Amino acid sequence: MNPCDLSATEARRLMASKKLSAVELTESCIARAEEVNHAVNALVVDDFAKMRKAAAEAQNAIDRGDKLGTLHGLPVSVKDMVDVEGLPTTFGSEIYADNIAKGDDPMIQQLRQEGALMMGKANNPEWSAGGNTRNAVYGVTANPYDLTRSCAGSSGGSAVALACGMSPLATGSDTGGSLRNPASFCGVVGFRATPGVVPGHSRPLGWLPMSMNGPMARTVDDAALMLSAMIRPDRRDPWTPVIEGQAAHNPEAFRHLPRYDLCNARVAFTHNFGFAMTEKLVADSFHAKLKRFGHVFGQLNDTHPDCLNADDTFAVIRALCFSGHHRDLAKQYPDKVGPNVHDNVIEGESYSALDVVRALTNQTKLYRQWQAFFEHHDFIVAPTTTISPRDWHELFPTEIDGEPTQSYYHWLSMAYASTLAGHPSVTLPTGRDADGMPFGLQIIGRRGSDLETLAFARELETLFKGDVELERPQVDLSYLKNASPISEVEGFLGFA
Repeated sequence: MNPCDLSATEARRLMASKKLSAVELTESCIARAEEVNHAVNALVVDDFAKMRKAAAEAQNAIDRGDKLGTLHGLPVSVKDMVDVEGLPTTFGSEIYADNIAKGDDPMIQQLRQEGALMMGKANNPEWSAGGNTRNAVYGVTANPYDLTRSCAGSSGGSAVALACGMSPLATGSDTGGSLRNPASFCGVVGFRATPGVVPGHSRPLGWLPMSMNGPMARTVDDAALMLSAMIRPDRRDPWTPVIEGQAAHNPEAFRHLPRYDLCNARVAFTHNFGFAMTEKLVADSFHAKLKRFGHVFGQLNDTHPDCLNADDTFAVIRALCFSGHHRDLAKQYPDKVGPNVHDNVIEGESYSALDVVRALTNQTKLYRQWQAFFEHHDFIVAPTTTISPRDWHELFPTEIDGEPTQSYYHWLSMAYASTLAGHPSVTLPTGRDADGMPFGLQIIGRRGSDLETLAFARELETLFKGDVELERPQVDLSYLKNASPISEVEGFLGFA
C-alpha cells in the first residue's frame, strides 16, 4: 500500500513508531496528486514546496523524540473558503481571483499547532453556493468514479482529494450538506457537528449557526481525530461555550472513540423525512442496504421527526445569510457574480421581516419536535442525498424523477433537515447505489451527542468491512491516470 492510501490514524501511528517518515508520506501524497489531479481538478492551488519543508521539520521532531501533535506530519487539503497564509483565497469568485491570504485562519493555525501540513487549496463553487463544484476561477471538479459526473459540493475538491489519496484529511464547510453531500458522492466521510463544537469566528450572522466548518476524511476514526484538532475555546462564536477558558467538548475523547453496542441502539429510518424529493433509485438503494444490516439494532422503526415547512424555513434563512456582503457584490459586480449567488440575493430581497419571523418560528418548532423525537430514538439513518451523481454540466438538478425542483439547493433537502434542527450528522460511505456510484448513509444523533454519533458510525463502518455491498468503494486510479485533462472538456470553466 502506498503511504498516501493509509488512513490518517494508521499513518500517524507508523510515523510515531518510526516505521514511516513524514517525508515519505508527503512525497507519496504529492506524487498521487501529480498523477491524477489533471483528471479531476480537486487541488486548484498547491503548496508543495512549503509542505516538503514542513515535512522535513516534522520528521526532525520525530527523530528528536519531541512531543507530537495530534495531526503530526499529516497532509491536509484546505477548502478555498479558508485563509492559508501566502495562498490565494478566491472563494471561487472572479472578484477575489487575485486575493492572497496575509495570514492563517484561526482553524488553520490550530491545525498547524497540532502538526498538520497544508497541502494546498481544494476547489468549491462560488461562495460555496451550490451542490456542484464549478466556478469561473478554477473550473469544475469531476467525480473520480465517473469523470462525466458531479462530485457534488460545496466541499467537492476536498472530497475528491480524499477519494483519490491526495491527502488523508481535508477541511470542509456545511450549510445544507456542503461537506456531507460531496462525501456521499465520492465515497468518503464528512461530519457536521453540533453548532459551536467547531467555532465559526467569521460567520457574519453569528447567531444563525447555519454554515460551519468540519472534518472530512476516509474513515470515521480519521474524521474524529481531525475534529479533536478543530475544537477550541473561541468566544467569537456565540454558539461555542467557553467554560473557565476551556471548550465544553473534550478534544481528547474524540482521539480514541469509545465502543458502541449496536444491539442497544433505538434507530429510526427514513428515505425522505416526509418532504424530500428523493429519487427512486436512491430510496431503493437505501432500503436494499438497510436490509443487510438493520437487524443488528435493538429497535428499527420506519419513522422520522416532524419536518413541517422545512423547505420554506431553509429557503428564507439561507437567503437571509446570503444578504449583506453577497448583495453588495451582486450590485457592484453584476457581471462577476454567478447565477446561484445572484438568485439567492434576489430571493432574499423578496422576503419581508414577517417572512423571517415565520421562518425562525418554524425552525424553533421543528427543533422542539426533533428533541421530543429523540427522547424515544437514539439515531436516525437515511440517505445523505436525494439523487445519484449526475452530469457535471448540469449546474443543479432542475427535476427529480420528472418532478421540478424549487431552486438550485432544493435537492439538498435530505441534509438540511438536520441543519435546521442543529443535530450532528455524519456521512458514512456505504457501498454503491443501483447506478454503480458511491452511496452515502447519513447518521444523525442527538444534539450535543457528537462523540456518541461518531462512535455509532464507526461501529457500522467496522460492520461493513468485507461486505462488497456496504464497504467503502475504491477509486480506479488507472482510469484517472490515463484520462485526458478535465480542463480540455467543453464547459470546464464557468457556469454556462
